[in-house]
Amino acid sequence: QVQLVESGGGVVQAGDSLSLSCAASGLAFEMYGMGWFRQAPGKEREFVAAISWTGRRTYYADSVQGRFTISRDNAKKTLYLQMNSLTPEATAVYYCASDFRAFRVPVPQEPHEYRNWGPGAPVPVSS
Repeated sequence: QVQLVESGGGVVQAGDSLSLSCAASGLAFEMYGMGWFRQAPGKEREFVAAISWTGRRTYYADSVQGRFTISRDNAKKTLYLQMNSLTPEATAVYYCASDFRAFRVPVPQEPHEYRNWGPGAPVPVSS
């Protein structure tokens, strides 16, 4: 079965940086676009960033553009999210997910367009 597992979450101070990883198994990882989403307390799950199967195209929510960087290593079947200049508003559970369709470009931004999900990594950002 497909398994996605996030790691690297934890408490961070405002202004600091944090890197998340998502390890994939049971999936032809190199064939699918991948995305990061987050869900803050009391809010809906929202799009953060996405990356095409080759890694050549990336997409970001306006709220994180210029501060977050999505990347992938297909040989390691791992997705990454580098988060810089974190604010308390970034406090959320962060999820990685794989696109429903192989080789799709542009990579979608709606949660319902993703098939597989990790259990999530909590990122509490304190002041």
